[in-house]
Amino acid sequence: MIKEEINIKPNKTNSVPLQGLGVSGPIGIFDSGYGGLTILEEIRKQLPEYDYIYLGDNARTPYGTRSFDVVYKYTLECVTKLFEMGCHLVILACNTASAKALRSIQQNDLPLHHPDRRVLGVIRPTVEVVDSVSKSKHIGLLATLGTVQSNSYPLEVLKLYNDITITSEACPMWVPLIENNEYNSAGADYFIKKNLDNLLKSDSEIDTVVLGCTHYPLLLDKIKQFLPIGIKVVTQGEFVAKSLADYLHRHPEMDSKCTKKSSMRYLTTESVEKFSVSASIFLNEDIQAEHIDI
Repeated sequence: MIKEEINIKPNKTNSVPLQGLGVSGPIGIFDSGYGGLTILEEIRKQLPEYDYIYLGDNARTPYGTRSFDVVYKYTLECVTKLFEMGCHLVILACNTASAKALRSIQQNDLPLHHPDRRVLGVIRPTVEVVDSVSKSKHIGLLATLGTVQSNSYPLEVLKLYNDITITSEACPMWVPLIENNEYNSAGADYFIKKNLDNLLKSDSEIDTVVLGCTHYPLLLDKIKQFLPIGIKVVTQGEFVAKSLADYLHRHPEMDSKCTKKSSMRYLTTESVEKFSVSASIFLNEDIQAEHIDI
């Protein structure tokens, strides 16, 4: 376990009374910003019958550069808000939150305060597939600085496999380029190629690259353009969605608490107008967002 997470105290939001105890509710999808929309899109493709609430903490993004304590605090506040809205199951569709907050929430907060609720992340489902994809057993990870510094991917890999080597490259410019709709620019090409070159110089045996940030699928075509032929790219959405479907199948008691009317709500801690415009970069549909205070 990551040391910074062990000593974190439960947040005062734990004492907030929950709504709808014992009543079914939607599945909550949480992200610090917009990248989790790529996860949501794949989940809805595979599980279209369920109800969902997407909560983006856009007013406090980015999480990637923040400390473990701050990411944990913000994530717990947002998870608790989704619990209050009737969600029994919440997916952290954010690598930084999964890396810096998930374990503390699962081990410290849920048993004490929300034993009937569950919170899942995106790192474990991604790690579970790399062994079957890579032949060389040398994996490259592209992620935010926070995810790289957390060491979460190598730690998860070590739990499952003893023959896989992970080499990480932090890509601090990629998220701002995407969220400012500059990811098709020549400037984006420069940073993408630079980071990929750095990664492959660190380990020439890499045959599989994991996109360890939910924003990065928008760069998939450019990433493939600058990678040597034969290197595979793993995006998270498909595997997270399959893992969620498997989880619900194996846990019918949780599945029964998830409502199924194919509804969708989008919540943001920022301006609804800004969220709706920016979300269109990630989704091929017009949405109506709602503002929420955390």
